[in-house]
Amino acid sequence: MAIQFRRSPLYLILLQAFAAPAFAEDAPAEVVSVVIFGQGNTRQVQDVSKKDLALALPGTSPLKTLDKLPGVSFQSADPFGAYEWSTRFSARGFNQSQMGFTLDNVPLGDMSYGNNNGLHISRAISSENIGRVTLSQGAGAVGTASTSNLGGTVQFFSSAPTDEFGVTGAQTFGSNKTYRTFARVDTGLLSSGTKAYLSATRQRAEKWKGTGSQNQDMFNSKVVQKLGNSKLTAFFNYSDRTEVDYQDLSIEMANRLGYDWDNYAPDWQRAVNAAKGIYTGKVNSLDDAYYQGSGLRKDSLLGATLDNRFGEDVSLKTTAYHHSNQGQGHWYTPYSSSSNGLPIAIRTTEYSISRNGVIADLTAELGQHTLNAGFWAESSLHTLTRNFYDATPLDTNYFLSNPNKTGFKQNFTTTTTQFYAQDTISLLADKLKLNVGFKSPNVKINAVTIVGTRAAGDLTASKNFLPQLGLNYALSKSDELFLSFSQNMRAYQPGVNGPFSQTQTAFSLSSASIKPETSKTVDVGYRFKTDNLVGSVAAYFTRFDDRLMAVATCAGIVGCPSTFVNVGQVETKGIETAAMWTLAKDWSLFNSLTYNDSKYKSNYMDGTTLVAIAGKQVVDSPKLMFKTELSYETPQWFGRVGAKYTDKRFYTYTNDASVPAYWVMNLSTGYKQKNLAGIKDFSVQFNVENLFNKQYFSTIGSNGFQTSDPTGTAQTLLTGAPRQFFVTFSGKI
Repeated sequence: MAIQFRRSPLYLILLQAFAAPAFAEDAPAEVVSVVIFGQGNTRQVQDVSKKDLALALPGTSPLKTLDKLPGVSFQSADPFGAYEWSTRFSARGFNQSQMGFTLDNVPLGDMSYGNNNGLHISRAISSENIGRVTLSQGAGAVGTASTSNLGGTVQFFSSAPTDEFGVTGAQTFGSNKTYRTFARVDTGLLSSGTKAYLSATRQRAEKWKGTGSQNQDMFNSKVVQKLGNSKLTAFFNYSDRTEVDYQDLSIEMANRLGYDWDNYAPDWQRAVNAAKGIYTGKVNSLDDAYYQGSGLRKDSLLGATLDNRFGEDVSLKTTAYHHSNQGQGHWYTPYSSSSNGLPIAIRTTEYSISRNGVIADLTAELGQHTLNAGFWAESSLHTLTRNFYDATPLDTNYFLSNPNKTGFKQNFTTTTTQFYAQDTISLLADKLKLNVGFKSPNVKINAVTIVGTRAAGDLTASKNFLPQLGLNYALSKSDELFLSFSQNMRAYQPGVNGPFSQTQTAFSLSSASIKPETSKTVDVGYRFKTDNLVGSVAAYFTRFDDRLMAVATCAGIVGCPSTFVNVGQVETKGIETAAMWTLAKDWSLFNSLTYNDSKYKSNYMDGTTLVAIAGKQVVDSPKLMFKTELSYETPQWFGRVGAKYTDKRFYTYTNDASVPAYWVMNLSTGYKQKNLAGIKDFSVQFNVENLFNKQYFSTIGSNGFQTSDPTGTAQTLLTGAPRQFFVTFSGKI
């Protein structure tokens, strides 16, 4: 979609830029340590640096690098953690859809697979261009542009263009015919005070089981312009991603068909026979396999930020952005037939998004007070369509058009405004910091049904006063205590799985009684550092009220409308610890331990049936997680080996079915030279994912969570990738 700057917030930013009076220093250089433990913050915060990101397999989702941190659980069916249908990220029992995500302060929504208000970080920017990731396990900063962060927030920050001209390149080869090419050109600092970079990424990889590929092409660009004491930063990112799906499994299917069972492709005749009820091998069900499924996404994301400095004590940062998305999810369904009589059709779920927004933040230093206030406003148009096309064994991994039938079509217009203000007060010779703030979110959704029987109407989620309080007390230069309290709200979601996925009758009955989900979180902790040891210990308590749940009316894959009900409270309490030891000059050891107890506090009614889940553990919420990581680095050699333990996880609300606990170990090692045959910063890096070839269930709830599964037949699990090998060559000229 073409952007009319004269009508766009970006135009206002550019006008403000040219009116800016002065010149600002660049942001500080990126931190070089692997994990920063949030010193000085009034809440639990940890940073992962570019150095840590660089040791991961190139192309790895930055969310996967956060899996080492306390409180975090990350799951995916592929070695990169980028296969979106399978990606699951949670912190302290809150899942991905209950958290907030931003890139350079631009909201990414809840990064859900069924796009409605954002995009996944793996499409927003190439992992090589990320400079830092900040995780707030309990609550993000009060000004974070998110209305889904009941739990924590994750903030991604792109790296800045370099002051020196350079061309950076990296080439990865590996298992499953993987190759990934990354190239970036930095202009260096020009005489006009401008610096910029352009980068391109191309990745091709076959699935580790079955047939099909997961491919992506990306373009990233960023420019920084100094304007006196101010600075204008703008970026444009584009992504074109196509991924062929893995088949969802049940425990019974994995036992009968094997961990490496997948869809039929390219065996077209077997898929047609199965659709007719003629099964071969160990297949005994229509849903044991389909011919193929896939997901296609195209995204454009651009933004501009003007950081105005008015003297030493006042600054105004204004960001405007635009995001457009086109997406299709393909499924060869044996539940519908093609117009030519074949017992299979291609069912698509089709998405489009057009978002425009602006964020403004004013900060003033007044003696002992740091005052901060601002707003976020966004307008989003989201269209959702269910279409059917004639099936064919030919390649259909492209955007289909001219359907035979449309099941439903809805348009959603979402208007978001959020105001916030806070004061950070420094007392006792800066030993004590008090933080007092609040935000006022308001999210209005208007849904229009064009085709079908799904619900239309209006819903508003708003809170006039969501407080956030915190303190930090420095016991010494090396030790500090922190305490925080926050209250958050999750707005209703438009799209394929939100309240408007109900029938009109069900929506009319439920819309008057449902309330937006809210949470209250208390954090208390201790941070410490010595010459050889740095770390933190935190305890937390969260109460989650008015939990909304879609009660399924048929199997998840069929896509029948759900009914939304308020199922009461969840309470979470736990302890997180993390520490990094410098064992010797070249050796360090990182450990993190999490104990998380998340339980449902209320039963609920499924129609006329009481579902007794009070006291049961929250689904996909491991009680115990432990991460250990040993690192070695000299001027020429580097290496890291890490292992993660994840406790058993329930995928039913009644806790009668779970997947076992497991350990997974990964290895990264290599050689580097500052200059080799004219190539600067040359390195060769080897990565081994799942070093000991562990068989385990990674993603659970891929087709939603079940009330009960006593026979282990709920088809809502995905297996983790087996051992994978990769080598990467990189350098700069």
